[in-house]
Amino acid sequence: MMRLRAAFLLAACLCVLVSNLAAPAQSLNTGAAKPETAVREIDAEGLLALLRRDAASPKPLLVNFWATWCDPCREEFPDLVEIDKHYRPKGLEFIAVSLDEPSEIDTGVPAFLRQMQATMPNFLLNVSDPDLVINTIDKNWGGALPATFLYNSQGELVYRHFGRVAPKELTAAIDKLIPTK
Repeated sequence: MMRLRAAFLLAACLCVLVSNLAAPAQSLNTGAAKPETAVREIDAEGLLALLRRDAASPKPLLVNFWATWCDPCREEFPDLVEIDKHYRPKGLEFIAVSLDEPSEIDTGVPAFLRQMQATMPNFLLNVSDPDLVINTIDKNWGGALPATFLYNSQGELVYRHFGRVAPKELTAAIDKLIPTK
């Protein structure tokens, strides 16, 4: 049942990401940090478009898959918010992809993001077959949450973590892409 729910949620988040496919890469709006409680629905195609790194988006990208019903996701989120605040001004793009039920797009998900004072772009994946998305993102990922992926500016996966991320481990990986000055 939990696997089915996670799969459905992953599917939902992917639909949200795909729906934003028509938007240019710069629509991530990684400028001034303000609470980003608006959650956009995305599908698989939209998600894959956001993951692409090209001349229009030459920055490293951090992606976190999570859900409000996932306790480890909720526990790690404050650390991710701090990482976003620290590294966004240095050139890191960060998107959070919720695998919650699509019905939570205007209620539970934005309420949680407001509570966390999240400022990164947020999506809710809406897909019919989350396994396709999971395998496309990473064949080593079984769909367990939370899942965190870091891509370099060329779109190559340089870090992955399944389960609650260790902030020092993640920041060390980011520091390799965005040297501190």
